Amino acid sequence: MTPTFFSGLQWSDLGFLFEAALNTCLISIFSISIGSLLGLIFGWIIEETPFYIGKLVSAVLDIFRSVPIVIQLVIFYNLFPIIGFRLDPMIAGCFVLTIYMASLVSNIVVGGIQSVPKSLRKASRSLGLSYFQDMRYIVLPVGFRSVSTSWIGVCLGVLKDSSLVSVIGVVELLRASEILTTRTQEPLLILAIVGAFYFVISYAVSFLGDRLEKRYES
Repeated sequence: MTPTFFSGLQWSDLGFLFEAALNTCLISIFSISIGSLLGLIFGWIIEETPFYIGKLVSAVLDIFRSVPIVIQLVIFYNLFPIIGFRLDPMIAGCFVLTIYMASLVSNIVVGGIQSVPKSLRKASRSLGLSYFQDMRYIVLPVGFRSVSTSWIGVCLGVLKDSSLVSVIGVVELLRASEILTTRTQEPLLILAIVGAFYFVISYAVSFLGDRLEKRYES
C-alpha cells in the first residue's frame, strides 16, 4: 500500500504506517533474537576459549561496535552490486543490525560470566556437573540476573536504531512518517502516532525482558 500524494491525512495512511511498523517489528525481532543468540556464542568464545581466539573474536566485534551503523549499512548494501549480486534492503538491514546486536551482547555475556563467583562454579563441578551443565544451570541463570537490565537496554537501542535502515531504502516507521509529513504537512499528529507505535513496541520488549528476568529469579 502506498499513500495518496497531495492530500490531507487519511485513514488509509494508518495502513501505510502499520505496514511500516510491521517492517520495524520484523527487523527488530530478527536482529534482537538472532543477535542475542550470536552474542551469547561470541561472549562464550571470548571468555571461555584460549586467549588468542578470544582476542581475535573480540577485535573483529570491536569493528562493528565502533563503526557507525549508517556506514555499515551503506557499505554492506552497496558491496554486493559491485560483485554482481543485488541484495534486498530488508535482508541487508537485518544482517547489519544482527551483527551489531551480537557485538554488543557479547560484551554483556562476558560480564555476566565474570560476575559468577569462581567458588560457585568450582562447587558445581565438585558436585559432578559437567562443564556444559555448569554453564546451563549455574552460569546462565546467575549471570543473566546481573546483566538483564543491560541486555534490555541494548534491545531497546537496537529497536530505535532500526530506523537507520531507511538510508538503504527500507520504508520503516520513521521513514513512513517523513513521507506522510512531507505530503500532509501535519508533523505533530503524525509524529504523535509514530511515537505511540514506538512506545507500544518498546513496552512489549521491556515487558518480555522483565518476564524472562523473573523466570530466572524463580
